[in-house]
Amino acid sequence: MGKMFLRPGMPDDDNRDYLPEKIKGSDVVVNENGNNSQPYPERLKEYHGVIADGIEDEWYEYVPESYDPLKKTPLVFSMHGGMMTGWGQAIYTSWTMASDRDGFIVVFPNASENRVWQVEWGKWESDPNAPGPDTNTQTPQGVKASPDNVDENHDIKLALGLIERMKEKYNIDDGRIFMQGMSMGNMMTSLFARNFGNILAGAAGSGCASFLSLLFDENEKIKNRAGHLAIWQSRPELNDIPPEKEEALKVNKYNRLYWMRINECAAIPEISIKGENNLAFYKGEKADLVYLDIKNRDHGQSFDDAALIWDYFFSGLRRESDGTIVNIGSVKERKGDAFSIALAADRSLAWVNNKVVKMQGKAIKWDKLKYHGLDGGEKVRGTYTCVPLSFVAKVFDGVCEYAEDTLTAVLMLKDGRVMQFARGSIGCIVDQELTAMYCEALHREGELYIPMEWFAKYVYNLQVSSCDDVIYITDHFSELSVNMADLLRDILSDAAIPDNYEKMM
Repeated sequence: MGKMFLRPGMPDDDNRDYLPEKIKGSDVVVNENGNNSQPYPERLKEYHGVIADGIEDEWYEYVPESYDPLKKTPLVFSMHGGMMTGWGQAIYTSWTMASDRDGFIVVFPNASENRVWQVEWGKWESDPNAPGPDTNTQTPQGVKASPDNVDENHDIKLALGLIERMKEKYNIDDGRIFMQGMSMGNMMTSLFARNFGNILAGAAGSGCASFLSLLFDENEKIKNRAGHLAIWQSRPELNDIPPEKEEALKVNKYNRLYWMRINECAAIPEISIKGENNLAFYKGEKADLVYLDIKNRDHGQSFDDAALIWDYFFSGLRRESDGTIVNIGSVKERKGDAFSIALAADRSLAWVNNKVVKMQGKAIKWDKLKYHGLDGGEKVRGTYTCVPLSFVAKVFDGVCEYAEDTLTAVLMLKDGRVMQFARGSIGCIVDQELTAMYCEALHREGELYIPMEWFAKYVYNLQVSSCDDVIYITDHFSELSVNMADLLRDILSDAAIPDNYEKMM
């Protein structure tokens, strides 16, 4: 096994061009939110040739120093975004670094025309009467739409031809061929996966999701001719494609559900949030799916995205000769956080250590208010998620004892600490010391409710992040993102899959 190594680059902070040409072959690097480059890799080689249709195409190959022609080697295709290039995709990702460490080959093709792929265009809704981009009349200027017969798509032919050429040139493992794309390259990867995914072991996409009209017909039935395929979807939180939030949440959700249904995935994933990376791992009968939402990242691909895809996913996948996809052991195990709690406002279900549990009552969002000196008005000084004390005791393996009137209670923790609460009091007595909570204890239907954010932070020094009225608590640095909050809210609403899920097939 080789090593990953970060090489120093020359920052070009005054140049904000999308893909500055002077980067090619240099040590210049560009940094922006979500799209950061590395110095041009020395082993990245440019090639030209006629692969299909009599057209001369261009592509880039990265072969690690450790390549052994006597050993079967995995192959990754990485498809650049619109107006980019193969070499641009190489420097804006971490594929070459992962290749150096784990010894696989990467190909970065160039789109055949105008630096944009020949892709499908559709509508965000599957309904043909819905407003939105139309394949025939609203294809962006300079983009050649894919022909109705995908077999006549030149860029598809290029990818298929390059796969065969790589097999002839290198000792490629037929069962370990993968494809990943960013933005328009994601659209290209999606097109390839839905039509020719049977020759891949896995596919991944970063950036915007596919138009729903390309995934489903007007009767909400799935459109697919290649069958099951291990899928990874990266969705930067600030993607803004489509720009309207609720529409974007729906499009992202149904892109996920599309492959969940084909791969026969379980409805409930395991969830791991580490830093800004929000990961949901779905186990499938035919193939697995990974969903990544990246907190505070704009459209594109984060620099570590490729390394994450390889470490968690591609490194452990193989397609056997009979078409089955098996897990052979990835660099990183796809496991949810060992300790985690998620709560959503007005929901009685809670997420605890990757399982759904029921609380005695619904989580209550409660405002901490200031009145005095405001001439009868009020100011909100904080909003918190209050939950039944019995739930807190259960999650933290404590014992809760209520007074007969249920207006006061004592919570005995596993480590011996004793806490006492009372209706309407912001105070809490801990081992005969008084401290103030974030807000007062509430009383609902024979239970005291206390602010969970306060308890997690004050009592156990846990990490708490919140987004769109969902909170996530764990024992390490984590930042809950918009799409993951939406996914968790669905789970905690007992709506992990929609009513039309079964009829999709």
